Amino acid sequence: MTTVAAPILSARLSLTPETTLVGQLDGAWWPESRDLEAELPPLIDALEGRFGRITRVTVNPTRWPVVPHEVPVTGHAVHVGWFTEQDPDKMILLSYAVGRCDLLVIPPETEPAAAARLMTAAAIPGSILTAGVLMSDETATGLRMRDARSSEDTWETDGGSAPPPLRHPAVGARMIPLRGTPRR
Repeated sequence: MTTVAAPILSARLSLTPETTLVGQLDGAWWPESRDLEAELPPLIDALEGRFGRITRVTVNPTRWPVVPHEVPVTGHAVHVGWFTEQDPDKMILLSYAVGRCDLLVIPPETEPAAAARLMTAAAIPGSILTAGVLMSDETATGLRMRDARSSEDTWETDGGSAPPPLRHPAVGARMIPLRGTPRR
């Protein structure tokens, strides 16, 4: 009997460069799904080179339908906890070596352009923006972009044409000669 191994997922991850500047976040993670058991192992593998052995992860359960108590990763198990007080868009990872790594968690259904903007913003060294602020800013940006596209689409589909050229203000106006100026 032949068994087929489960596909190995790669982590879509953006980290702040190593620097002395300390910010609210250490980067961003864009998981493929909301399945922590499937998504955490590749994330942990990608982070352990920089942060050391990750032992614990905390999340807010509002974004994860199932929060397992423990997830097996390469060589050990990671304990998973949840706190409703924690920012729903943030994941905290704890390690023996570095201590703590805070990541913005970008929802799996996010459009690639929005995810790219969020990953870049979360990886700015020394940034004071929190995960919640970044997500609400991106929501506002997305709405503005959709509105702009909608206006342009309406323009293109309603037979829009260029507005008539503006008339020169003097054309058709009554000219009053001033004293001392010659008439032409």
